[in-house]
Amino acid sequence: MVWWGPLVLIVTFIVMEFSAWAMHKYVMHGFMWHFHKDHHVEEPGFFEKNDVFFLIYAIPSWLCIMLGMMNESLVAVWIGFGIAAYGFAYFLFHDVYIHRRFKWLRDIEHPYFMAIRKAHKVHHKHLGKEDGECFGMLIVPPKYYQEARKSYAMKYAKK
Repeated sequence: MVWWGPLVLIVTFIVMEFSAWAMHKYVMHGFMWHFHKDHHVEEPGFFEKNDVFFLIYAIPSWLCIMLGMMNESLVAVWIGFGIAAYGFAYFLFHDVYIHRRFKWLRDIEHPYFMAIRKAHKVHHKHLGKEDGECFGMLIVPPKYYQEARKSYAMKYAKK
């Protein structure tokens, strides 16, 4: 293993947060709204058209890893793993914790996690593609974190 590989993975992970923000704001709430709109409206069933965006991220990750290994390009391999790591974090935070598509990770009591849920709820209060806010996943506006810290402090000060 090369010493810089994990660094490339971490940088890719961080870049993915900003990339996902832009993709969410300009693509999902733009020309690909057709696939994303069912995510903003409660509909029956486990899967959503919005799940197609999994492939939009999984395919470049897979290609970077596969082609990087085939061409002995370790940078591409580590970038692919960084994209995959972000995809896994997205699954855990967004699908499992925020939207509760699975019955685990429901009882996390921490201001950071509370802020993420609040920002996402604010995002989902808009049912149309216009007037959206809070497009990120892991980085939320400071006001939501401050509100969550106050709420957390009040909740646990009583105990």
